Amino acid sequence: MHAFLPADGCAEFLMDELKRQQIDPRASEPFILAETLPAPALLAFARQTLPDARELRDASINGWADQIIESMLATLAADAPWHLHLWPAYGEGKAGQHRCELIHAALTERLKKRRRSLFRSWVQDDATAGIALVQAVLTAPDAGLVSAASVSVVHELRGILSPFAAGDIPHAEDKAAPSRAFAKVIEAELRLGQYIERGQTCVDLGASPGSWSYVAIQRGAHVTAIDRSPLRDDLMRNARLKFVQADAFKFKPDAPVDWLICDIIAAPQRSIDLLLEWLREKQMRRFIVTLKFKGTDEYHLLDQLKAEAPQMCSDFRLTRLCANKNEVTAFGVAA
Repeated sequence: MHAFLPADGCAEFLMDELKRQQIDPRASEPFILAETLPAPALLAFARQTLPDARELRDASINGWADQIIESMLATLAADAPWHLHLWPAYGEGKAGQHRCELIHAALTERLKKRRRSLFRSWVQDDATAGIALVQAVLTAPDAGLVSAASVSVVHELRGILSPFAAGDIPHAEDKAAPSRAFAKVIEAELRLGQYIERGQTCVDLGASPGSWSYVAIQRGAHVTAIDRSPLRDDLMRNARLKFVQADAFKFKPDAPVDWLICDIIAAPQRSIDLLLEWLREKQMRRFIVTLKFKGTDEYHLLDQLKAEAPQMCSDFRLTRLCANKNEVTAFGVAA
């Protein structure tokens, strides 16, 4: 059994997304459960995935620690580095968090005494990518789910299996940015593990008022910003920014760029077509593109991206970011 944690308010849309992939889901608050994984491993409305999850009922703190160790021994390679996500998914007070802390302490004690090799390979840093991931979620004081995913599974499912606990990334804060939209770039970079760097080239489509260009400029990149309206004055004066007053959907770079970044306000099909065209013509190496929806009746359009984009990418993600509103963000690395 596999468990999917919906993005906030998206349980219904995640159920529909799974059904469109011929998967029969069932709700088990706060998760959506299914017997099969999607292929390709993309779910726009899932915040986190617990592959091969086991339902667990145990009132004992030590019992939970033992069950976590049992899952690890059955799944993880000897001495393979691993990380633990342990969190409560019930209640609103501190009781659930306190219970998780007690389980964490019991697990630590057991590993130190009985499984020292596992303890030595435990990576304590948060959000460490590229290593095995163990997840334990309490859905009640005596019930929950346990999942252990090997390094190969983590890589294979990287589009739906986040190195961040519960798939959650707090919104970035920067009062100097032109708008809060900059947080979407920061979050997409963190999830992808690829970052706009000094000296790289970026095209920002629909750039005004300039929040996405702002991030790239702050990093030392060179930006070509395309919009019918100018960006904020300080960005327009920056030597690393070239402003082109034009239709973002008609612009083509003279040579492939390191990044396509696009937060343009447009019908989702137009943005999907734009991204696919840039990928087919190999006009960028990496990309972050927001797809904006007015309601919920066009979410099925995302299926086209799932079918076509992965074939043109070495890494493709499609996610409702924590910083998104009624949006889904496509980001990745072109092949």
